Amino acid sequence: MNQQQVALQDNSKKSIPPYMKAISGSLGGVMEAACLQPIDVIKTRLQLDRSGNYKGIAHCGATIVRSEGVRALWKGLTPFATHLTLKYTLRMGSNAVLQSAFKDSQTGKISNHGRLLSGFGAGVLEAVVIVTPFEVVKIRLQQQKGLSHELLKYRGPVHCAGMIIKEEGLRGLWAGVTPTIMRNGTNQSVMFTAKNTFDVLLWKKNEGDGRVLLPWQSMISGFLAGTAGPICTGPFDVVKTRLMAQGREGGEVKYKGMIHAIRTIYAEEGVLALWKGLLPRLMRIPPGQAIMWGVADQVIGLYERRYLQTLQTS
Repeated sequence: MNQQQVALQDNSKKSIPPYMKAISGSLGGVMEAACLQPIDVIKTRLQLDRSGNYKGIAHCGATIVRSEGVRALWKGLTPFATHLTLKYTLRMGSNAVLQSAFKDSQTGKISNHGRLLSGFGAGVLEAVVIVTPFEVVKIRLQQQKGLSHELLKYRGPVHCAGMIIKEEGLRGLWAGVTPTIMRNGTNQSVMFTAKNTFDVLLWKKNEGDGRVLLPWQSMISGFLAGTAGPICTGPFDVVKTRLMAQGREGGEVKYKGMIHAIRTIYAEEGVLALWKGLLPRLMRIPPGQAIMWGVADQVIGLYERRYLQTLQTS
């Protein structure tokens, strides 16, 4: 084996440490939340609209602004931004840890099968630990109409969480956890695999090669990687939202679980209702992934250039 082959093999074994992946994800999450919160509010309102009050994305947004003010489009921003930051930190860090377990000990490379399993595991972990309780609070805040605190049941994220625990028990914060697990596990298994595939196909970029993609290149790869998940997991997202939105104050709930919710929505509203809010999801998730990866790849690339390449040349 010649020196060039040895160098390539050594370089392939090097990888970005999980803590750097976690940091890059947290910074990307902050940027995404700041840019895309209004779309998330509109998506939630559309998914909870069973009487046809909103005629579409534009009408929903205009109605919210007209009746509640522009600030209403940023309802739930605090839990949303905190949720995204923690979620991406855990997602990127746990995915890196899981990928290290699937890497070939000789070459340091990971198969697409390993990427899918690592992504699914990261999605399940984030769904249980972070996504479900934060989204329960976010959705309860977003479904409230009006800006007057005197007329609102929940006066903020902390008050909302406290009221849910008081009225529904601690389990109330994990309403809809099953469809959330299915949604996030599927989304992340597809996203991480697709992102790596697009990086290689479009830009000939491999992890650890020392090359740093330009922000627009990372954003294109991230955007494309973020398109498949919403289409595949639309029913899980609608069911998750309905389960999280319903309270248990009276003891009776409309939806008794994921399967019951799917059947009920299908029977009462038709099959297309299971993909309600798909367009705003497609308007939010792929751009969100583009923003997140545009930031994260720069952080990761900086580490690669400063440390991995320094180790290679030393």
